[in-house]
Amino acid sequence: MTDTPFHCGFVAIVGRPNVGKSTLMNHLIGQKVSITSKKAQTTRHRVNGIHTEDTAQFVFVDTPGFQTFHKGALNEVLNRSVKETLSDVDCVLFVIEAMRWTGADKELLPLLPKHTPVMLVINKLDKAKDKQALMEFIETVKADFAFADVEVVSAKHGQRLAELLDKVRPRLPESMPLYPEDMVTDKSERFLAAEIVREKLFRYLGEELPYSMNVEVEQFELDGALRRIHIAVLVDKEGQKGILIGKGGEKLKKISTEARLDMEKLFDGKVYLEVWVKVKSGWADDVRFLKEFGLH
Repeated sequence: MTDTPFHCGFVAIVGRPNVGKSTLMNHLIGQKVSITSKKAQTTRHRVNGIHTEDTAQFVFVDTPGFQTFHKGALNEVLNRSVKETLSDVDCVLFVIEAMRWTGADKELLPLLPKHTPVMLVINKLDKAKDKQALMEFIETVKADFAFADVEVVSAKHGQRLAELLDKVRPRLPESMPLYPEDMVTDKSERFLAAEIVREKLFRYLGEELPYSMNVEVEQFELDGALRRIHIAVLVDKEGQKGILIGKGGEKLKKISTEARLDMEKLFDGKVYLEVWVKVKSGWADDVRFLKEFGLH
């Protein structure tokens, strides 16, 4: 038995789109639970990733990248989600790219909480070749906000993540763990299945992918050790359907196969997966649809 007090708390990961928030969380917990893509705004739900060690449990909250580029009901909901998350955590990791301090980053500063420690996390360490230039860059950013601490990491390569955890740990309240030690997310398999399909869509369609797209699990059944999963991809316009399906159905087949393999790895069992595309006009600007898909 150790005399070291146990710390447990919630840590929000925030920043503009594409700074590597989801990649950071996935590496901190050692497993993919949040989708990663070069396309902005891939994270649409608040996703909790859990990392448990001998003296602490970190519950990381990955948020949508706050942005003003896309307008409409969907983006308003996503941005509100960021604000709500920040009001309800013990520590905030504000993630930016090394050597890149943009107007979009600065727009987030007024939203950061005043009475919760905010740590500056500079990601993509490999972009900072010159140590002196990096130190000057850090001082420039620190001049704009009273950060509680600073850490430089490479989320993609897993560099300096232990040092980051060392700085976060004492900022969490003394508390018993909230989740079992082998649990890595509080999300259901149904939710994770949808997220995996969405990631493949972003990864394989790139700029072709319509922004107003969502994934809906229509069926999720356990048949012995087999999971039968039926997923619909919702698009706004009929013309977008062909883009997702591809010539001879090849694109959708590739996306489905890759998603099934990821699910089998994550769920540790066989998966039968069917994915198809449905047109549901105006869903991204209809608050009723957003509520229906759990995005309200």
